[in-house]
Order: sequence, then structure tokens, then C-alpha cells
Amino acid sequence: MTASTPTAGPRREVTSDSSRYTLLGTAHVSQASAEEVAELIRSGDFDAVALELCQTRYQSIINPTSMAQMDLFQVIREGKAGMVAASLALGAYQQRIAEQSGIQPGAEMRAAIQEAKAANLPVMLVDREIGITLRRVYRNVPWWQRFSLISGLMASLVTRQDISAEEIERLKEGDVLESTFTEFAERSERLYRPLIAERDAYMALRLREENAGGRYRNVLVVIGAGHLKGLAQHLQEPPPTDPTAAREALESIPRGNRWTRFIPWIIVALILSGFAIGFSRNPQLGAQLVGEWFLINGVLSATATAMAWAHPLTILGTFFAAPLTSLNPTIGAGFVAAGIEITLRKPTVGNFASLRQDVASLRGWWRNRVSRTLLVFIFATLGSAAGTYIAGFRIFERLISM
Repeated sequence: MTASTPTAGPRREVTSDSSRYTLLGTAHVSQASAEEVAELIRSGDFDAVALELCQTRYQSIINPTSMAQMDLFQVIREGKAGMVAASLALGAYQQRIAEQSGIQPGAEMRAAIQEAKAANLPVMLVDREIGITLRRVYRNVPWWQRFSLISGLMASLVTRQDISAEEIERLKEGDVLESTFTEFAERSERLYRPLIAERDAYMALRLREENAGGRYRNVLVVIGAGHLKGLAQHLQEPPPTDPTAAREALESIPRGNRWTRFIPWIIVALILSGFAIGFSRNPQLGAQLVGEWFLINGVLSATATAMAWAHPLTILGTFFAAPLTSLNPTIGAGFVAAGIEITLRKPTVGNFASLRQDVASLRGWWRNRVSRTLLVFIFATLGSAAGTYIAGFRIFERLISM
């Protein structure tokens, strides 16, 4: 079967505040999209180009080695390890699609940047930071649904279903993609809102902010086809009374329920109360409860760390640290484990340079020192959490049965 001729991506023209915005819907992994973007910019019809990129993703395109500048220990200390791992998993899935289609992800954005620079046109980055989007997605989903979110990311690394170039080209048909998103919204509105709807509104705000006063008359806006309808609607509507406040609201991270902050301290109080009750009944019983706590928590945390292929000394250190850190909510076993792993196996510049390629395969997550350290952090944290609950139930089971 011969390959079908690529069709032009869906477009919409919107006039807002005396400026004309040409919205071009693209497939993020499509050579035809990249060629179309380049052709439009070369036409000379536009005096500015806006891209569905944030500063972080823009830097990764113009400076592929920017990942090497990441302070891994700082990322873990600031609690961003999960976010970075999720971002890598999403990028890995896109990379695998790119490998099947024969081009790199973000080809249309790369082409837009290069052609805009050649034409001496200003480039406006209008998308929300990917880290903020991921955190808003996570916070918007109830805690009992977050496991399916994480398992879905992991499944994207395991599946090997091929996606043909024709299927990728069909993603540019606005009606097909929009109907797909509509179905997605019906199944998971809590995911759709921060992932798609909020970004439509955010990009409209950023376009107006970057083009204040209508200094650019004709703007080419390169976006994923799924944002075409929503962004057009927002640009056609009157702007909010306070655009800055509206944008800042979309950039904020929703706070979790206040009561959840006290859960770790409540658990610690219950465990220590169990120890105290045990010693008050019988010193030998108290010593047994403490011993079981250390053994269960330490073994589960160390086993989980070993599953991440951590250094033997990291596994040993986690075994002794987890029972203690579980009684101190201000520091976690994952933080200690990752700190030991970084000290013993410091990631090299080469590890950072090959990170995006390595995480495209499941085995690569364990082979690369950067991604493996993230796994050590995550696995040790999960192992310690499991150990805390299992050992805690074991303690109170012993107390009740006596």
C-alpha cells in the first residue's frame, strides 16, 4: 500500500484586538506538519510566531544538552522527583512514536524556531510550564485515582503497539481529534480540564499579553490540533477584566486538603503509642514490637530499593534508615536512599546527555544513572510507606490479641 499524501493541517483565522491570528493545528510528531510550518513562515505573511511551548520545553529544543545542567539532588530535595520522572515518561512515549514515524518529536516546533530566526521574526512562548501542568493534573485527580494515572504512564513504557505514519497524519484532522478529546472529557473531566481546557485559556491570555497593543498585526500560532477549537473560542471572547490575575490563577498549584498534612504525624503518634503500650504491659513485648517495626519497614524498603538496581550500600543504608525516617515525617527514606546513591554513583555528563534516549525503553530507566536514581527515590519511598502501614497493623494486631 502506498503512503497517502499528507494533507494540510487544520487552520483557523481569528481577529482579536485588531490583530489577526492564524491558528495552525499540527501533529507533534509529523514531518508534514514541520514542512507546512516552514512554508508558512517563509511566505512572509506573518510578523510574529507564537508556539505551544513553555520555557522549559523551548530550552530542551534549542539546547539539547540543557538536561545536563539539572541538579539531581536539588530536584529530589525540592520534591520534584516524581514530576521529573512523569515528564520523562511522557517524553519517552513521544520518542517511541517518533522512532516509528522516522522523525524526532517536536519537529514542527523546531522548524518554526529555525525559520523564525532565519526570517528575523519574534518568537512568543505561550504555553504553561509543563511542571505546573503536571502538578495541576495530579492535584485535580482524587487520591484514589492517582494510581491509575501512574500506572498509565508506566504502561506507555511497556506497550509496543506500532503507530503508522498515516495514523499520525490523521491526527491533524481537527474533527477527529476534537471528538477524541470530547470522549476523553466525558471519561475523565478532572484530567481534561488541566491538561487541555486550562491550557487553551492560558495560551489565549499569553497571546494577548505578548501582543499587548496589537504591535504584531499577523501572528502565526503553531499549536497541537487538539487546542485549535478551544484557543479560537477564547480569542473570540472578550478578555477577562484582570488578565494578569487570570493567568496567575492558572499558574498556581492547588493546595491539597489540609487534613492530609496531619496524616503522617497521626501515624507516627499511633506507632509511638503502640510502642508505649507494649512496654507498659511487658518490656519484652515492647522490645519485640520495636524489633518487628525495624525489620518489616527495613526489609520492605531495602527490597524496593534493590528492585531499582541500587548500589548494595544504598540498599543497606535504606534498610537502617527507613524505620527511623518513617518516624520523622520531615525526611523520607527515598531522600536518604537517593542521597546515598548519588554519592556512590554520581551521574556523569554522558548520563544526562543520553537520558531522553535511554528512558525511551523500560530497561534504559535502570541503565541510566539519572533515571535509576529517580527510581531509587520512588521505590524506596513506596517501600517505606508499605512497611509503615504493614508494620503498624502488625503492632496493633499484637496488642489487641494479647
